[in-house]
Amino acid sequence: MQKIIILDFGSQTTQLIGRRVRELDTFCEILPYNKFPADDKDVIGVILSGSPLSVYADNAFHPDLTAILGHYPVLGICYGAQLMAHMTEGGRVEPVGTREYGRANLEWMEDGNPLFRGFIQGSQVWMSHGDTIVSLPPTFRKIASTQTVQYAAYQVEGQKTWGVQFHPEVFHSVQGLQLLRNFVVDICGSRMDWSSQSFVDQTVAELKQQIGTDRVILGLSGGVDSSVAAVLLNRAIGNQLTCIFVDHGMLRKNEFHDVMHDYECLGLNVVGVDASQKFFADLAGVTDPEQKRKIIGRDFVEVFNAEAQKIKDARWLAQGTIYPDRIESLNITGKTIKSHHNVGGLPKDMHLKLCEPLKWLFKDEVRRVGRQLGMPEHLITRHPFPGPGLAVRILGDITPEKVHILQEADDIYIKGLRNYKVKLTGEEARRVLAAGVPADMQDGEIEVSLYDQIWQAGAILLSTVRSVGVMGDERTYEHPVALRAVTSTDAMTADWAQLPYDFMSRVSNEIINKVRGVNRVCYDISSKPPATIEWE
Repeated sequence: MQKIIILDFGSQTTQLIGRRVRELDTFCEILPYNKFPADDKDVIGVILSGSPLSVYADNAFHPDLTAILGHYPVLGICYGAQLMAHMTEGGRVEPVGTREYGRANLEWMEDGNPLFRGFIQGSQVWMSHGDTIVSLPPTFRKIASTQTVQYAAYQVEGQKTWGVQFHPEVFHSVQGLQLLRNFVVDICGSRMDWSSQSFVDQTVAELKQQIGTDRVILGLSGGVDSSVAAVLLNRAIGNQLTCIFVDHGMLRKNEFHDVMHDYECLGLNVVGVDASQKFFADLAGVTDPEQKRKIIGRDFVEVFNAEAQKIKDARWLAQGTIYPDRIESLNITGKTIKSHHNVGGLPKDMHLKLCEPLKWLFKDEVRRVGRQLGMPEHLITRHPFPGPGLAVRILGDITPEKVHILQEADDIYIKGLRNYKVKLTGEEARRVLAAGVPADMQDGEIEVSLYDQIWQAGAILLSTVRSVGVMGDERTYEHPVALRAVTSTDAMTADWAQLPYDFMSRVSNEIINKVRGVNRVCYDISSKPPATIEWE
């Protein structure tokens, strides 16, 4: 299969580059900057990512590019562009007096350069660097500039090698996807044969061969990743798959019943386990957030393992692990930042082999595959939800009564987000459409729900706090609820969502009027960083 290799120098937008390449129906693989697979015959081009480092710093990453330059089409982005200039005699990169961050316009572009085919004069791009190229090597040719960046882009003479000091992968670069299309499709020669349908066909065939007649166990969470993995496996091996869905008592309102019904309608063989009493008993009196997580994780393993042992002759454990989970983010330092699996810490004595059918997909691709498989839209567009559930959205100890209060408030909030429609244009519309949200654009405008515009939302019960209120002729002394909603592309960073005032007023009134135990509603306007998406 044709592929683009993206060498990661530590940029926060490296995964975004990969997602944009996938949007061009082209497979790509993200690897550490020094792990280029020279013997991979399927590679058709290479992209060098940005980096938080300076190319002239002592700790800068300087890989040997001799096996790449002149052998493959290459596109350097920001640090990648500066690196190639810095490592070639005559090139010089220096810090700028004022950090170049934000929108800029390409005031000049070389006529006919294939990298800028289809670009308009003055096209908006996004700059984000503290260094800049002040001198190009003799074999490098300037092909674009902005008002403040002389060498906004260059090409190496006699090579299919380009460098750009802006970021085409972000939506603020209005024609960024066009630039990537020019590179990936026209220059590298992609056949554009990576699609949801081709992925489903190929993966089903591979799963049949990989699993044979063995039995497979999969732990469901109700989220999109494990759900799509289950439906894909079901298409490949049918009743050889047994899914286990554990209710720890801290799911959203009616979620266990609703999700079980959805899974049954999809034809899945699902074992539903109500273990809420065990979880509540073990969490009694526990207030420390980390301790809550450990107890829930331990109990989940015990419950899951007990159910799995009942399934005779199981040989495989399937998980909804996706590509961002597997990319060892900033592993270029030699350290793994995170190791993630949807079902973690299972006892080794289970002796099961691991099956991860979604391991090459980004989140938006998972949703596209779900639609290809005919899954209901509300399962596909479901927001991420923490494994410990509402336990990490209740400050203080956990009780069934507190969970009930939060479930009611959260249900009003989420339904309100789903029912409130907004119209989007420009960058916001492109971002939502690129995430796979189904919407028709008319006159440059789309209409979607607030829910579909947001990465993640939920209510938090501040059960360690009480506030005074007045209802009718009586004073109340009850709990506040905080509402949280963020926009993001990968959850590594997130901004608080600027929800409409009329929506906030309506939801606040409904929660206070209908949910006993709540007399005040607040809205969390913290971004990540410095805050996190969840409160605990």
